[in-house]
Amino acid sequence: MKITRRQVLGSMFAGAACAQPPCAVPTPVNTFQGTVGRVAADSKASPLPLNEARAGSPNIVYILLDDTGFSDLHCYGSEIATPNIDALAARGLLYNQFHSKAVCSPSRASLLTGRNSHAVGMKELADVDQGYPSARGRITPAAATIAQILQSSGYSTYGVGKWHLVPNADQKIAGDRTHWPLQKGFDRWYGFLSGWTDQYHPSIIEDNHPIERPNKPDYHFSVDIVDQAIRMIGDHNSADAKKPFLLYTAFSATHAPIQVPKSYIDKYAAEYRKGWDKLREERHRRQIELGVIPRDTQLPPRNPGDPAWDSLSDEEKAVFSRFMAAFAGFLEFADEQIGRLVRFLKERN
Repeated sequence: MKITRRQVLGSMFAGAACAQPPCAVPTPVNTFQGTVGRVAADSKASPLPLNEARAGSPNIVYILLDDTGFSDLHCYGSEIATPNIDALAARGLLYNQFHSKAVCSPSRASLLTGRNSHAVGMKELADVDQGYPSARGRITPAAATIAQILQSSGYSTYGVGKWHLVPNADQKIAGDRTHWPLQKGFDRWYGFLSGWTDQYHPSIIEDNHPIERPNKPDYHFSVDIVDQAIRMIGDHNSADAKKPFLLYTAFSATHAPIQVPKSYIDKYAAEYRKGWDKLREERHRRQIELGVIPRDTQLPPRNPGDPAWDSLSDEEKAVFSRFMAAFAGFLEFADEQIGRLVRFLKERN
């Protein structure tokens, strides 16, 4: 029996179609409201409406820290210097009653969608699809991100920093990019997709492809993402300064690995030698003075398994005080980058 080339190709495509799950094929929509005649004089053009934001629409800037505690910011009673965050707080609102997820991905999903993380497929970390609607490791397509909403409303949308809203399997170069930042509403992206990265040698995705980090002698990721944010907004203003933008700035500070120039660690060395029991008492007192917590709030006991500071050996005290100093330095360093970004925005916008 003779088989033609057309039959072979037809069977291949038919088999492929049967082997694959149904795919979303764009549905043609007739948006043309004009007429097309035999000649130009008989035709009527129908331009598509421009996707423009409403006049006076504000620029929107998100700044997100990672693994930073309720009492770690100076404006919430901390001993850590965060003057730039404090300045923002002084001109805005501070919350002491709010719902925050205990881990990263659910918090990000809720922040970007405005919905409960269980409802958008992100009840836990995004590392794997657990096989249930509430734990897909991806934001459900039924929930729009703020970037998608603003993008469709005439905004330019930019993002830098940490994503952590795709499973590990989707983070590979040959992985599914459906839930990468550009496919979730961002026009530009510079950052990493996973839960953490090295601050000196990060795994960077620019838009939809991996790149090497900039070859700078004093490179640090917190500096880099602010540099990139400034570049994006600078380019935006050069092209169309009147068009509003969204800037999502998601630091990896103060998530591990806690890496920061040594001078920032050394600054806090003496402060943390007093130990965590003394520090807890001081933060509790300052939070009462600032009105963050009610005056009759009692300091709870240490968490189960946490030893009293005075029960530690000298070597243990040296190690743990160094850990705390590194965390404090990391947060102050991030605060400085926030200040640099805010100054740029004030000057240009």
